[in-house]
Amino acid sequence: MSADEAKPVESAASAAAKSTANSVKAFVAGGFGGVSAVLVGHPFDLTKTRLQTAEAGAYTGALDVVRKAIARDGVTGLYRGVVPPLLGVTPIFAISFWAYDTSKNLIYAVTPNRNSPALSISELAVAGFLSAVPTTLVTAPVERAKVLLQVQGQGGGQKYKGVFDVFKVLYREGGVRSIFRGTGATLARDGPGSAAYFAAYEVAKKALTPAGSDPSKLNLGAIIMAGGTAGVAMWSIAIPPDVLKSRLQSAPSGTYTGFLDCARKTIAADGVGALWKGFGPAMARAFPANAATFLGVEASRKALDKLF
Repeated sequence: MSADEAKPVESAASAAAKSTANSVKAFVAGGFGGVSAVLVGHPFDLTKTRLQTAEAGAYTGALDVVRKAIARDGVTGLYRGVVPPLLGVTPIFAISFWAYDTSKNLIYAVTPNRNSPALSISELAVAGFLSAVPTTLVTAPVERAKVLLQVQGQGGGQKYKGVFDVFKVLYREGGVRSIFRGTGATLARDGPGSAAYFAAYEVAKKALTPAGSDPSKLNLGAIIMAGGTAGVAMWSIAIPPDVLKSRLQSAPSGTYTGFLDCARKTIAADGVGALWKGFGPAMARAFPANAATFLGVEASRKALDKLF
């Protein structure tokens, strides 16, 4: 093989190695971002879930949830059910950011004759939606355990001793299907939500980037603003399917036949407004938790770029 013939082979190998390195970085950085999100956002998430699943009249509002949780369990009660997301958040966010990166590459691959090297907002949204598909396989069982532990803290007996006990009991009662209850609802929430999430982040980053500057060089304040904006964009459309997911995953077996049946019974019993329960806590959590997420992602990505 001549030197000229070897160059394309070397170039292809170099591109493949770079692509693999970028995928690894996206995976690891996503994990760091996820841990950051849980540590900041879990108390808000617990408040949201209890508002969504409690009987009518159990709470007067979000602050009442917080007050009763602290009165019952102390400040640590606000972190009840934190173990499932902490254990699952690294693979969840790692898979999410890896899948988003991979989906963008896929879009480039199927559109070779592009007029612009930059992805459009709609293409970013498609990549975001696709990222939710593999992520849901991990998210659904983690959310199932988290919701059951969060709801358990509202009163009554303690059925589950911890996250591993939740999975053991669920498997004994209904097998793998019980563990994955609410998977469809999770995808209904995270598909459109992730589309809004990633597209909003990219748009906000571009808007906050001074003319002629590189978006990857944004300062701390700009990253926080873009990340928080992404979270608000996601949760502004994700609450109705999230309510149904929480109810499906926390209700006794046989209460609902599926996602649509849950929606029908929820609206019949509590009105359309029930689909927006927990909106306040979710939006209060959206900005700080997702600002922390992207701060963790960007900081760890820069550190990884220096390593390889």
